[in-house]
Amino acid sequence: MTQPFELPHFYLPHPARLNPHVDEARAHSTAWAREMGMLEGSGVWEQADLDAHDYGLLCAYTHPDCDGPALSLITDWYVWVFFFDDHFLEMYKRNPDRVAGKAHLDRLALFMPPDLFAAVPEPRNPVEAGLADLWARTVPVMSEDWRRRFAVATEHLLNESMWELSNIDEGRIANPVEYIEMRRKVGGAPWSAGLVEFATAEVPAAVAGTRPLRVLMETFSDAVHLRNDLFSYQREVEDEGENSNGVLVLETFFGCTTQEAADTVNDVLTSRLHQFEHTAFTEVPAVALEKGLRADEVAAVAAYTKGLQDWQSGGHEWHLRSSRYMNENAARGGRPWPGCTGIGTSAADVRALLATAGAMGAAPAPSGQRGRLRSHTHVPYQKVGPSRIPDIPMPFPLRLSPHMDHARRGLRDWADRMGLLAEGVWDEDKLRAYDLALCSAGLDPDATPEALGLSAQWLAWGTYGDDYYPLVYGHRRDLAAARLTTARLSDCMPVDGAAPPPANAMERGLADLWARTTARMAPEARQTLKHAVNVMTESWVWELSNQVLNRVPDPVDYLEMRRATFGSELTLNLCRQGHGPAVPPEVYRSGPVRSLENAAMDFGCLVNDVFSYQKEIEFEGEIHNAILVVQTFFGCDYPTGLGIVHDLMSQRLRQFQHVVEHELPLLYDDFRLTKQARAAMATYVADLRNWMSGILHWHREVDRYKAEWLSRRTHGFLPDRPPAVPVPALR
Repeated sequence: MTQPFELPHFYLPHPARLNPHVDEARAHSTAWAREMGMLEGSGVWEQADLDAHDYGLLCAYTHPDCDGPALSLITDWYVWVFFFDDHFLEMYKRNPDRVAGKAHLDRLALFMPPDLFAAVPEPRNPVEAGLADLWARTVPVMSEDWRRRFAVATEHLLNESMWELSNIDEGRIANPVEYIEMRRKVGGAPWSAGLVEFATAEVPAAVAGTRPLRVLMETFSDAVHLRNDLFSYQREVEDEGENSNGVLVLETFFGCTTQEAADTVNDVLTSRLHQFEHTAFTEVPAVALEKGLRADEVAAVAAYTKGLQDWQSGGHEWHLRSSRYMNENAARGGRPWPGCTGIGTSAADVRALLATAGAMGAAPAPSGQRGRLRSHTHVPYQKVGPSRIPDIPMPFPLRLSPHMDHARRGLRDWADRMGLLAEGVWDEDKLRAYDLALCSAGLDPDATPEALGLSAQWLAWGTYGDDYYPLVYGHRRDLAAARLTTARLSDCMPVDGAAPPPANAMERGLADLWARTTARMAPEARQTLKHAVNVMTESWVWELSNQVLNRVPDPVDYLEMRRATFGSELTLNLCRQGHGPAVPPEVYRSGPVRSLENAAMDFGCLVNDVFSYQKEIEFEGEIHNAILVVQTFFGCDYPTGLGIVHDLMSQRLRQFQHVVEHELPLLYDDFRLTKQARAAMATYVADLRNWMSGILHWHREVDRYKAEWLSRRTHGFLPDRPPAVPVPALR
């Protein structure tokens, strides 16, 4: 069969190595698969299928350093997960049966009890039998923290198969952002990262949930999945009728040829690997120091990081050899000097280095040369304005609170009392030009006067902080002071007890808002709100780090972090507070609701980037704007970049509508929500609609982004003294 495209030249950070226990793993996994009932008589695999796929070789390449018994157990896990995937295809995807598919997945969760001594049901099929056996053999030797994380990853891998099944049933192809997010769960690479810990070393609990470790796992996942999409396109799209494939997603989004889409997927893959390396070299050491890790814990993180990179190289090598994939004429890439392995040795592969540093191939957009070096070569303060604002249809009607003028007056008094107008960052002209009360009036048109005033003050505080960090700490290149400020802001939000005395306007404002907002909150709700604020303030430090390096972010990393820098989680968290306990927490954590929220957040963030392009690029020397990120990645001009961002914004709005119309009704049935809970969710959906229409209206109306206002303002800020932040005493 003719291949639908030529496989690109892949960026390979270092060469694959083969575990010497490969034959032992092959023999063990074959016997185990037969014992579990996965071979003859299963209706899915025969012995010849298992031999051809050669999962023993996969695991020997992806886990080159573990001993024989560990490799055999890991291989059994991969035999199981691939059998699960093929079994789900045969039973529930070829002739879509959502009800039976969900019942199958619901039972699988019963075979992963958190209690090591809990009983499990009697297995009814090879998938259940395999999972019960593997769970019992694996989890006793791992910590409780690892068991919890691995169980979540496994449940995501299983449950999000319903998302694929729903898309097949509707004949729907996902948009790129939705696809990347869901593919991490469906594709199972986070699950694979858990087995890397089993094979190498557990990640210390102190850093397991931090951004650097999360980014390592997510970049690993994205690269693994996009690589698989390239090799499996022919089998999945042409043979199996799948529509969850990155090449097909980009082919549809850009309206380009299959070859162009494949080349673009490879460029995104390469970008994710570059992000992995950047994080490993710059962010992981910093968080290890910040968390005070011991030497053995630092060594564990290093071993885990190397294990993820081994998996990348080994997985690529297996794709080249397995009959499961199209791999004709696939280049094996260059080879570093003998003995050179590990992070950073990609520089020894001269062909790969040149291919990925300067020109990484054609793209659907004009001038489609992109490169690793380009992300560090942006020249700030270029003349780009005025911002071009495309037509942005808004299907949801705008409603404004009748208490808007009252909120304006209250905000002016509050900002003055907190000192926001006395530190040189804002003045009364800016406060008027930003009109945060107008934003609140659109976001929450039904709020009481008191609630609307509080909302406007939260928005003002977040906007002030977002302006303050780059102006004060960015110009000074003072990351240490920014981190100290961030830590002190977190202390201003006590879950129990009192906050320390505020030292400046930001601390004073946050302490005041926190006390008034959380007065009647339970500790759990306070903790959730505090986390949302911390996510926002920590993301501002991430922006500063990129600013210091003059590094335009990776597109995927940017879009995901943009939700945090924009304060989206904070505003949505405040939205949820009024819905009461009718909606179970697990509904908010579900895939459809997170997809709904992410689509709304992305729409708002991209609207902001479209309107603020001139303000940020020309007047502030910023690099965190989606249009600039797209321009840098695709090597295109402003109009082309704007067009891509506008298309993505439109897709996110359509994604929101799709979830409301098609996915939420199924979710409500799955969770058997009461009428009261369904009504609460309907209110939440209305809140999100108001959020999007209010955000768009605010951007259209205020002076903050208009060329005539920007041109008469001074945008630099170099104070004579550093900001007022107490310095901790030496001990």
